[in-house]
Amino acid sequence: MQKNINIQNKKARFEYEIIDKLVAGIQLTGTEIKSIRLSKARITESFCEFNERGELFVINMYIEEYMYGHQFNHKPTSERRLLLNKRELKSLKKDVEAKGNTIVPLRLFINEKGYAKLEIALAKGKKLHDKRETMKDRDTKRDLARIKKNYN
Repeated sequence: MQKNINIQNKKARFEYEIIDKLVAGIQLTGTEIKSIRLSKARITESFCEFNERGELFVINMYIEEYMYGHQFNHKPTSERRLLLNKRELKSLKKDVEAKGNTIVPLRLFINEKGYAKLEIALAKGKKLHDKRETMKDRDTKRDLARIKKNYN
């Protein structure tokens, strides 16, 4: 079993402009945490949404079924509640409703105590020209790194 679990959503940084970051706990069942500890999860297509009671849920997060779970296994793409305090939930809800922002997961990891945590970000969608600019910046950084490597 791996000790450093760090599942990232690289697509989110390309698709969205990150405004603010938070770390939230996730309410999981036994077989879900076992699958995450084996790095059998994906957060690329997932997003976060509030329900009618003001709780924050992560939608479309895929956690593969645990191979030894049998009849106690979980559903791979069920909604999972995020654990934040009331003040953080209120401010996030206000930002999402007022400004048209969204909440996307950036990283799924396990902390020192063994708990699964999800780094979420308040984000605003990028336009097509912003994505082109990001691609151009990435290409120039890669070219500069290549030139520096050949020069030394």
